[in-house]
Amino acid sequence: TGIEEAAEAAIAAAGTKAPAPSHNFSGAVEHAIAHIEEAAVHGMPEEQQRWYAIKIFERDRMVLDQLAMPKEKVAHIEHDIVMAEAELDDESESIIANERYNYIATLLTGCYKRKNTSRMTVSDKIDKVVTNRILALPIFVVIMFLVYYISVSTVGTWVTDFTNDGLFGEGWTLPFTQTFVPGIPVLAEQGLTAIGCADWLQALVLDGIVGGVGAVLGFVPQMVVLFILLAFLEACGYMARIAFVLDRIFRRFGLSGKSFIPMLIGTGCGVPGIMASRTIENEKDRRMTVITTTFIPCGAKLPVIAMIAGSLFGGAWWVAPVAYFIGIAAVILSGIMLKKTKMFSGEASPFVMELPAYHWPTPSNIWHSVWERTWSFVKKAGTVILLSAVIIWAGSSFGFVDGKFLFNPEMDMANSLLGIVGNALKWLFIPLGFGSIEATVATFMGLVAKEEVVAVFGVLDFVGMTKLAGFSFLIFNLLCAPCFAAMGAIRREMNSAKWTAFAIGYQCVFAYAVSLIIYQLGSAFTGEVNVVGLIAAVAVILFGLYMLVRPNKYAQKAKKSK
Repeated sequence: TGIEEAAEAAIAAAGTKAPAPSHNFSGAVEHAIAHIEEAAVHGMPEEQQRWYAIKIFERDRMVLDQLAMPKEKVAHIEHDIVMAEAELDDESESIIANERYNYIATLLTGCYKRKNTSRMTVSDKIDKVVTNRILALPIFVVIMFLVYYISVSTVGTWVTDFTNDGLFGEGWTLPFTQTFVPGIPVLAEQGLTAIGCADWLQALVLDGIVGGVGAVLGFVPQMVVLFILLAFLEACGYMARIAFVLDRIFRRFGLSGKSFIPMLIGTGCGVPGIMASRTIENEKDRRMTVITTTFIPCGAKLPVIAMIAGSLFGGAWWVAPVAYFIGIAAVILSGIMLKKTKMFSGEASPFVMELPAYHWPTPSNIWHSVWERTWSFVKKAGTVILLSAVIIWAGSSFGFVDGKFLFNPEMDMANSLLGIVGNALKWLFIPLGFGSIEATVATFMGLVAKEEVVAVFGVLDFVGMTKLAGFSFLIFNLLCAPCFAAMGAIRREMNSAKWTAFAIGYQCVFAYAVSLIIYQLGSAFTGEVNVVGLIAAVAVILFGLYMLVRPNKYAQKAKKSK
């Protein structure tokens, strides 16, 4: 309210000859800015000097690149900035932001009256708990556990089971009337039989299209529940607090709280999450965020989590939350390791964020957020997944038997074209516990779209995995390279083929290492020791520990240079 009027007033004020309003920062900041003006920008027009001096104080990269000052002058100015930071115990960019907020607060005191100024607002009282240094992280863990528990193990599962058993299954009996309503597969089979459809076309429709796409769409109710809960947390203001809370943790490991914003967006889809990384000014931090954002499970990975949890773990409550927090752990561990390399060394970007007051979200905002995410998923099911399901069906129905190329919907998997390809590549995943043709095909098809992992098992039979192998399979597919669309987003944001290759390679290697450790150590604990695999897993653990605890020589060099 009043924004248009405020803008018009500002324009009118700018058009007068009255002196522009100005304000002064605190003593330490003004002292540093005065030195910067004298040392670097005294030759500029007077009305520009202060602006450039403040930007230099903030270490604005674009301004520094534009001015291209000699190293000696930069070092002299840096000394003044560091002195101000030490006195005010904050980073230069945050100092300027805080000084401006303080000035705004002094202006507001003469413009409005606030009731009960001696009392804390409801938002302040909530924040004393949810942003508390000790309680904040446990509260976040509990909330995200409840989000995934409700969406995957309780409410979401009830609706999904009803959808899979009824709409995409045999059908369901209506209450009260006790009328049986057949599901889509039954209706489709009856319709195709009635018109005398060819056997191969009937197999394509029922096993390929309905089986593959239906297996994916059956998980839409779970996704809707998840999206509703996440939209509520975002709209009410809680997720903004989590970015603030995780900034404390991320900064300890060389990451910025700014990295959490793309990851939050990526819970819906990895593509906009990756694109959101462009808000991070520091190029090294931005690249690291692009690499690690897709470790957080997106909406497309939820069906994979639900499939494994339901098929192998009886819908166990802990599978989905553990998958989410393994993603966060992967981000933190990657941040520690990568920050100790020359490619990513340096100070993390400062993170300044205004926390909105807590409020009840409007139903329209929740609806728009949920609809946008769900419709994107459904569109993908009707295009990419539909085409892929047809290809999977064809690959499993055509093959070679006794040297002859044949079509047979009931063909043995080992003789099919899909089986030949899967058989040639399955050795890659034997150390991870899921070296079957079906699991191999599902993993590679997951690179097209993560929903394809479910679609493959909708077309093919769900191969019998042990719980340990299934969990290893789940973690690998959650952490490895994302779908083709997200890979394209990585290419656009990296703007380099080499950096894109590094990002995808790192994700796959990291996922392989984690799954190897899970399966081989798990096998050892259950008494099924594979000596070679166990040695490899221990070697990976030792290498990882070395990367985590080794001194950061690049950070030490930077401190010495200062």
